[in-house]
Amino acid sequence: MTRFGYTLMTEQSGPRELVRYAQDADRLGFDFAVSSDHYFPWLDSQGHAPYAWTVLGAVAQATEHLELMTYVTCPIVRYHPAVVAQKAATLAVLSDGRFTLNVGAGENLNEHVVGQRWPAVGERHDMLEEALVIIGDLLDGERVTYEGAHFRVDSARLWDLPEQRVPIGVAVSGAQSVSRFSALADHLVAVEPDADLVTRWDEARAGLGPSRKIGQIPISWGPDRDEAVARAHDQFRWFGGGWKVNADLPTTEAFEAASQFVRPEDVAESIPCGPDLDAIVEAVSAYWEAGFTDVALVQVGDALQQRFLDEAAGPLLERLRAAAPAH
Repeated sequence: MTRFGYTLMTEQSGPRELVRYAQDADRLGFDFAVSSDHYFPWLDSQGHAPYAWTVLGAVAQATEHLELMTYVTCPIVRYHPAVVAQKAATLAVLSDGRFTLNVGAGENLNEHVVGQRWPAVGERHDMLEEALVIIGDLLDGERVTYEGAHFRVDSARLWDLPEQRVPIGVAVSGAQSVSRFSALADHLVAVEPDADLVTRWDEARAGLGPSRKIGQIPISWGPDRDEAVARAHDQFRWFGGGWKVNADLPTTEAFEAASQFVRPEDVAESIPCGPDLDAIVEAVSAYWEAGFTDVALVQVGDALQQRFLDEAAGPLLERLRAAAPAH
């Protein structure tokens, strides 16, 4: 069956709250939890950006069944890929093999903090390809010495590895990134229900073994639809810019400026808002119809996060599982 996940959105909640929400998600029966890996929130009104790896380490100890994922980590500027591999292996050990490392080419918003220039997308993909080679070899248990155009590694080895190799997912957006990264990762990551992307991915990975297609969708559940729309507009209007814009803006002020003309009704057209669980199911169905195997829900904003978990998440999971097809 389609697997349904809960999003630990580090941009909108503090670290203690995120651990508590993860415990509730585990208790409610979510299949997995994904965590963003940010240094900045998208907008000042979101107000948070704790270190994802510390939060996930705490979550690993506070939960029993929930699979954990980054969604996504950028292993090319703020982090060196050898360090990402070590973090991933350690988290997999702490969680008894419940961790999947999802990576992508990142956003300037989070990477500019280390004072390096922000590469253009083609160069970022070159860097990501090298990073995936380094991370994959280290997670395979190899001693790695590597000299590429962008990264060097000197006799690195991971001393604490889980029993099963850490799976790797990669964020892709089109034919070029699919052909480039499909053999270097196990799973596809995307934030739009693009059936053509899934088809290309499956064709590129023919003969390489089973692969998950992991998507994510924001929702703004709440008993009052107008309030839910207002909250989505306040917290998530940046979302409409698309990743070609979102990847390059450097600050929350830039996102404020870029989204200043986005209206509440514009946000409501792309994010299901209000108490109607059937409307949420309909929105999520676009992912399984496109061939996605896993879909993570983002409940927008911290204000009603606990209430969503207490009142809506359980019934919503039941409806989603009743509607989703078997794979």
